[in-house]
Amino acid sequence: MKRYRGVGLIVSQDRSLLDSLCRQCLFVDPDYCVLRPGTYTEGRVQAEREEASAHRQRELAKEKSVRLERSVVWARQEANRSSRKATKRALAARDHDARAKVDLARVTGRDAAVVRRVRQLERRLERESERRDNTSVRRSYSLGVWTEGEASRRDTLFHVPAGSLSLGSARRLVYPDLVMFPTDRIALTGANGSGKTSLIRVILQRLNVIPERLVYLPQEIDAVSSSRTIDQVRHLSHEELGYVMSLVTRLGSNPDRLMETTEPSPGEMRKVLLAMGLAKSPQLIILDEPTNHLDLPSIECMERALAECSCGLLLVSHDDRFLEALTTVRWRNEADSGDPDYLVLTVG
Repeated sequence: MKRYRGVGLIVSQDRSLLDSLCRQCLFVDPDYCVLRPGTYTEGRVQAEREEASAHRQRELAKEKSVRLERSVVWARQEANRSSRKATKRALAARDHDARAKVDLARVTGRDAAVVRRVRQLERRLERESERRDNTSVRRSYSLGVWTEGEASRRDTLFHVPAGSLSLGSARRLVYPDLVMFPTDRIALTGANGSGKTSLIRVILQRLNVIPERLVYLPQEIDAVSSSRTIDQVRHLSHEELGYVMSLVTRLGSNPDRLMETTEPSPGEMRKVLLAMGLAKSPQLIILDEPTNHLDLPSIECMERALAECSCGLLLVSHDDRFLEALTTVRWRNEADSGDPDYLVLTVG
């Protein structure tokens, strides 16, 4: 594709591919679209700068509005005092000096100047409030969702003795001794059909973690499981529901919209399941293709959140950028050079 010299349009969630091929990127948000020059990463950096600038402008406008509001209050109080002074009702009939001062204020227009000042400040406040309200900023949330997570105190999270498993027909995957320690961050990679999900099933049978401290997201979530999970969420206590929905928000979703639907999208469902597991302070997280059905902002949100975790992390994914950001060890399912039906898992 790099050799192609024509005009191309690529729709993808693969950041490495977009960085490799694109000279400009269209960023599509619910409220607007922006075409930015450069690669995806360059456009993302520019978007973050624009967002930071918008936040600064909005904060400055808010501060200026507060100062103007105080000035308006002071000016109105001054106008009220001047108005009271401008009347002769409370003055004695023989108090000629006080009555002369009132007449002088009326002649010189001092009271009118105070009123004009009030009106000028009110107009400035109105313009500043309008400028503040028209400064569009995206709502952001803290991503510190892992503060209650912890590493297991056990020596290992699992130990799978060396062995092999059938992948159908004559194909087999051979693997060495597999051990995961409490703070390991492991990426399991390989071509489609190379036995990654099958190996995860083997690992799940050898866990040294109590079920309540495990978060496992399968590659696909069926409709029955989705419906059951949403029903469980709706029956949580008020406090538990608030915590789970705060995690869903920090993973990049609108909790109100999510609770209104009876059939969440596969991507939304993954976030709900992950949030439900996080609420239990996990010691091990196993995610099989976690970026499936997620848009790029959601992938980046999940990536930032997972970067904070203190427990063990085992990820199965084809998203190299995602794995590079989150893992330190690679397990690769690779075909033997002499026999394509014979696959070997290498650890490195």
